[in-house]
Amino acid sequence: MSRKIRKLDFDEIQAMQSSVDEVNRSASLPVVVVLENVRSLYNVGSMFRTADGAGIDKLYLTGYTGYPPRKEIDKTALGSTESVTWEHNTDTLAVLQNLKEQGYQLVVVEHTDSSVPYTEAVYRFPVCIVLGNEVDGVTREVVEMCDMAIDIPMRGIKQSLNVAVACGIVLYHVTALCAGDG
Repeated sequence: MSRKIRKLDFDEIQAMQSSVDEVNRSASLPVVVVLENVRSLYNVGSMFRTADGAGIDKLYLTGYTGYPPRKEIDKTALGSTESVTWEHNTDTLAVLQNLKEQGYQLVVVEHTDSSVPYTEAVYRFPVCIVLGNEVDGVTREVVEMCDMAIDIPMRGIKQSLNVAVACGIVLYHVTALCAGDG
């Protein structure tokens, strides 16, 4: 006989939540994300929240991507701007060059002539996942600097997902592989 499933109430969920200090003291995974020219502050906030949940090391907000403090980011980040290490830099190429020099594999989520499905890619850690603008994607110069391009197979009429949704799919896959959960 199977056990009946019981939904946790708000207080039970809150009791399981780590404090910002606990998160900052714990080891993060060797995964960083670079957001280039993301225009929606709500998307930025959502990606902060995803970065927090996935346990990544750092979020780089580059180009004209908005950065905290902004009420639109806070609305969807729900406090994760305090638990996720982040940096803003208008020069995406400089950020990527620095990461490459530190040994990061640069992986762009973009449609290219050599993109592979994100589930079939061979990741090398530390890894940097690069995502771009909601309409134009990642700039050509940034794509050319990356070591590998991945995409998310689409089965419908659209050829892409919202950038924050794509970020979540890829990050949870990559961090599961890194943590040995996948």
